[in-house]
Amino acid sequence: MVSTIARCCAATRKTLSVADATINAGRAPTTSRAHTACDHCGLPVPAGLIDSESAEQFCCGACRTVYRVIRECGLDRYYAIRDALELDAAPARSTGESYAAFDAPEFRDRHCSPRGNDVFEIELYLEGVHCAACVWLVERLPQIHDGAISVRLELTRSLVRIVWDDKRTSLSCIARDLDRLGYPAHPARGGEARAARAREDRRMLVRIAVAGALAGNVMLLAFALYSGVFDAIESQFYTAFRYCSMALGVMALAWPGSVFFKGALASFRARTWQLDLPIALGLALGGAAGLINVIRGAGEIYFDSLTMLVFLLLVGRWLQRSRQRRAAESVELLYSLTPAKVTLIEGELEREAPIEAVAPGCILLVRAGETIPVDGVVTRGESAVNAAALTGESRPFTVGVSDAVSAGGVNLSSPLHIRADAVGDATRLGRIMRDIEADAGSGLRLAGMVDRMSAWFVTIVIGLALATLALWLVLKPAVAVEHAIALLIVTCPCALGLATPLAVTVALGRASKQGLFIKSGDVVERLSQPGIVLVDKTGTLTEGHVRVVEWIGDKSVMAAVAALESGSSHPIARALTDACADAMAIEARHVDHYQGRGVRGTVSSADFVIGSAPFVLDHAYGPSWVETERARFLDLSITPVLIARDGVVVAMAGLSDRLREDTTGALSDLRTRGWRIGIVSGDDEQIVQAVATTIGGEFEMLVGGASPEQKRSIVERVQQLHPVVFVGDGVNDAPALSIATVGVAVQGGAEASLAAADVYLTRSGLSPVVQLFDGAVRTERVIRRNVIAALGYNSIAASLAIAGLISPLLGAVLMPLSSLTVMTLSMQARTFQTGARR
Repeated sequence: MVSTIARCCAATRKTLSVADATINAGRAPTTSRAHTACDHCGLPVPAGLIDSESAEQFCCGACRTVYRVIRECGLDRYYAIRDALELDAAPARSTGESYAAFDAPEFRDRHCSPRGNDVFEIELYLEGVHCAACVWLVERLPQIHDGAISVRLELTRSLVRIVWDDKRTSLSCIARDLDRLGYPAHPARGGEARAARAREDRRMLVRIAVAGALAGNVMLLAFALYSGVFDAIESQFYTAFRYCSMALGVMALAWPGSVFFKGALASFRARTWQLDLPIALGLALGGAAGLINVIRGAGEIYFDSLTMLVFLLLVGRWLQRSRQRRAAESVELLYSLTPAKVTLIEGELEREAPIEAVAPGCILLVRAGETIPVDGVVTRGESAVNAAALTGESRPFTVGVSDAVSAGGVNLSSPLHIRADAVGDATRLGRIMRDIEADAGSGLRLAGMVDRMSAWFVTIVIGLALATLALWLVLKPAVAVEHAIALLIVTCPCALGLATPLAVTVALGRASKQGLFIKSGDVVERLSQPGIVLVDKTGTLTEGHVRVVEWIGDKSVMAAVAALESGSSHPIARALTDACADAMAIEARHVDHYQGRGVRGTVSSADFVIGSAPFVLDHAYGPSWVETERARFLDLSITPVLIARDGVVVAMAGLSDRLREDTTGALSDLRTRGWRIGIVSGDDEQIVQAVATTIGGEFEMLVGGASPEQKRSIVERVQQLHPVVFVGDGVNDAPALSIATVGVAVQGGAEASLAAADVYLTRSGLSPVVQLFDGAVRTERVIRRNVIAALGYNSIAASLAIAGLISPLLGAVLMPLSSLTVMTLSMQARTFQTGARR
C-alpha cells in the first residue's frame, strides 16, 4: 500500500530534482535577497541556495523535502502551531534511508510486540522532535498512511509508539514517511527495562495516591476533633472520630508507609544505619502511642501528622527518583542513535539486515563513513580507518586485504568487505561493555551524609526520650510518658529525611536544563570534595578531528588543493578542503588517489602532487626549507602535508587536532578550585606532551599510548589515594569512566562511554565540567544548610519537650514546620543556574 506521503513525494520528485540540480550547480540568484529565511525552518538561506525564480526558499534539501510533503499532505497547521510556540529555529532532518532492515524477521523478533491478527506494536526513537507541533504532526500519520492504526509520541523522550496492520503496510514504509516528515527513526533501546520501571512507577504512584487520600481524610477528622477542644463535641462522635482516625492511620502506616519499615529492617539486618531507621522508629512510636490513647480514650492520637508525613516522604522519594531516572533515560535513549543495521553480501547481492542477523563467517559491506559493526578481517578493498573512539589514537590508519579490524572503528574513505570473526558480546567492544556492567554492579558508592548521621541521631533521640521519661518520673510521674512521646514526635527526622532528596531533586532538574544529565544524586556529594581530574585528550581536550593550523609557502595553490582533495572523504583531505574553501573553484582532471599516501592530478595544465613527505618527495624536488619546516612541525606534533607543482614543492600545510577554545581556561579554573589535573590518552605520548605544553600549567600525570585496560588500571591505582573524576568520550574511555569515583562523558561520546558514565554533558568543551563541579559544591551547601535547619529545629524542639513546654498535640502541629522550611530552602537555592555564585 502506497502512503499519501509517498505519493506526494513521487508527484514532486521532478520538481525536487530540478531544484537539486540548481543547488548543486551553485547558481547565484539573479536578484539580491538579503537575510532570506527558509520557508520551512526560518533559518537564513545561504546565498548559493537562493532561487530567484521561486517563491519558496530553503536552507537545505531536507527542509525543502519536508516542506513539500507537509504542504501536499494538507498538514499546513503544523506551521501555525510551531509559530505560536515561538521556538528557536532548527533545520529539518531527513536521511532518505530505505529502512529495509525494519522488515527483517530478526528485527521484528527483537523490537516488535504482536497484538494479534497481523497487528504489531513498536517503540521508535525519533530525531528532530523538539516541540508540541512535532507531536501534532507525527500523530497525524494514521490520517495519511493507510495501515498505521495508532501513533503516540512522548515529547519529553522523543519516543513514538506505533501500532500498525502488517497486511496493509510495512514498518519500513512507516519509517520512511516519518523520515520524509523530518523525523529519522531508530529502534528504541532498553524497552524491557523502561517497561519494568513504568510498572514500578505505577506501584509507587498508587502508594502516593492512597497515602494522600488517607492523609486528607484523617486531616478532616482532625479538624473536627480540634474544633471540639473549643466547642464541646458529643462523646460518641468524639470516640467515633478517634477510632476512624486510628483505622485510617494504621492503614497508612501498614501499606504506603511499609516502605520505611522494610528499609529500616534491611538496614538493621545489614548493620548499617540509614535514615529509614529513625523515620520508621518515629512512625512506629507515634502510631503505637496514638493506638494506645485511642483505646484509653484519652491523650493525643497523632495520626493526622503521621499520615501527612508518610505522604510527604513518599512524594519526596518519588521526585528524587523520577528526576534521576529522567536524566539516566535521556542518556540511555542516545544509544538508539548507534547503527542497528548492516549490509550483508550474499553472493552477488547486497541485503540490508539488522545487526542481530550477523553471524561469524558472514561477509559485510562497510561503506565510507559507516561504523564497523564486527571484529573481522578485510577480504576486499583498501581504506583508512579511524579507531579514535576505541583506541584514542587521533590519526587514522590504512587497512587492506587480510588486515584485522575491530568493531567501533569508522571506515573513512573506500568501501570494505569484511568477514565477521566475532559479533556482539564476543567482540573487543563487547568485552569492554561486559566489564563496564560488572564495574557498575560491584562498585561501592559513598554513603550519603544524612545516612551517616542516622546512627548517632537515633542514639541521641532515644537517649533523650529515656532521659525525659526518667526525669519526669521523678518530677511528675503522671506526665512522664506524655513528655517522652512528645519528644519523639517533635524530633521525628522527617525534615532530615527530606533535606537531601529535595535539594538533589531541584539541583538535578536545574542541571538538566543546562545540558548536564546526572544519573545519580550521590554524584553531587562525590564531586563536592576536590581530588584528581584525569582527562582524555582526543575529542575532550581537543576537537577530535584534524584541521589546518599553519600554511607555509605559496597560497595561490589553495584552489588546486581544494579541487584535488574534494573527491576524498579522508580526514586529511577534508581538512585541506575546508582550509581552502574560500579559494576560487576550479576543475581538476586525471585525479589519482593513493591510499594512505596522497593524491596526484592536473589543475589548469599544471601537475600537482599532494600528500605525505615520502610520497611527494618521490615525485618532486624539495627545497632546503622543506626539511627544516617539516622537522619543526614534527616537534610540535603537527602532521606536515607537502604540495608540489610541476615537480617542485611550493607549499606545506600543517595539520593538527586543535585544542578546544575553552580547554586552557577550564583547566585553570579547575586548578583554582583545588583539583589536580592529569591527561591519560590513547594517543601517542609525544602528542600528549605537546598538548600539555600548549595548555600550560602543572599536570599530575601525562600518559600516552594507554589502552582501555591500562586507563582503567591507572584510575584504580590513583583512586586508592584520592577521589578520581575521569572525563572522556570514547569506547576506550569507558572502563575508566565506570570505575572512577565519578565518570563524565562529554558531548558526542560513544555509546559505551555514555553507559559507563555517571554524568553526560550535552554541550561540547570543558566549560560544562567546571559548571558541573561548581553546581555540585553549591548543592552540597544547600544539603548542609537543610540539615543544619532540620537539626536546629530538632534541638530547640527537643529542649522544649524535655522541659515539658511542648505537649504531644503541639508537637504534632509543629512537626511539619521543619519539613516546610527544608522545602522552601531547597526551592530557593541557585545550584546549577547560569550566573550563580560559587
